[in-house]
Amino acid sequence: MLVLNNTNAQPLMFLLMGIPGLTAAQVWISIPFCLVYVIALSGNSMILFVVLYEQSLHEPMYYFLSMLSATDLSLSLCTLSTTLAVFWFETQEINLNACIAQMFFLHAFTFMESGVLLAMAFDRFVAICNPLRYTTILTNARIAHIGVSMLIRNVAVMLPVVLLVKRLSFCGSMVLSHSYCYHVDLIQLSCTDNRINSILGLFALFSTTGFDCPCILLSYVLIIRSVLNIASSEGQQKAFNTCISHISAVAIFYIPLITLSLVHRYGHSAPPFVHTIMANAFLLIPPMVNPIIYSVKTKQIRKVIVKILTQKHLQI
Repeated sequence: MLVLNNTNAQPLMFLLMGIPGLTAAQVWISIPFCLVYVIALSGNSMILFVVLYEQSLHEPMYYFLSMLSATDLSLSLCTLSTTLAVFWFETQEINLNACIAQMFFLHAFTFMESGVLLAMAFDRFVAICNPLRYTTILTNARIAHIGVSMLIRNVAVMLPVVLLVKRLSFCGSMVLSHSYCYHVDLIQLSCTDNRINSILGLFALFSTTGFDCPCILLSYVLIIRSVLNIASSEGQQKAFNTCISHISAVAIFYIPLITLSLVHRYGHSAPPFVHTIMANAFLLIPPMVNPIIYSVKTKQIRKVIVKILTQKHLQI
């Protein structure tokens, strides 16, 4: 059996897959994929531009929203080239180093999104439970520190994962299960012991999303307790309304993540295309839906978008 590793003279090549069993329809399937990418890229770019353009939006809540949009934009760009190349041009080959680079950024930005959602939950907690100290707690410097600390955390957990993938040897099948490089997918093709890689991958997952999710839940338990102490029902409704967008963003990130985990664990009898579609939904739905949610539900964002569009229409 031929055993290959990353030290060979020729670079290792892997084959990316579209949707198993639907190869003949991949060109047609690529149309909704392309549409999702267009919505995600344009929507998140618009949110970033609006927050940068409008001085009144230079507040903690919108700084965190711009972090979320930048993360979603980066996450979409991570998989854009390989996914459309597989669907449109049937260009399936990718070398190990490019695959590892894509895997690093894909997982790092996924963990970054989880961290930003936690920061946004903290923002809502302070705004509702301690409104008088909101601006003194969430200063520009502290927001910058939160952003930098999330970046450092993601790099710190992903670097060992990437370095240990480089030491693996591969033999037999070199066909990946998705149109992008995914850590679990890649290490399963190894013909050497990959237990350390699996343990590190689980550690990376639990130290990021596994930590963030309970903290977000805890913040909302405290928020609900604080809101219920508000005397008027109008005040309670107003406080809850400020959280709707964030709760929606949390739901569309964690529900596909949990569903994908359950399908991988218990859905062995499901057709292969179900796993692939679920994996793509997890990566594509949050970047597409988040800007729509915040544009519709956040009055200030909506007003600025209308203002910009009106000015452009008058200029024409």
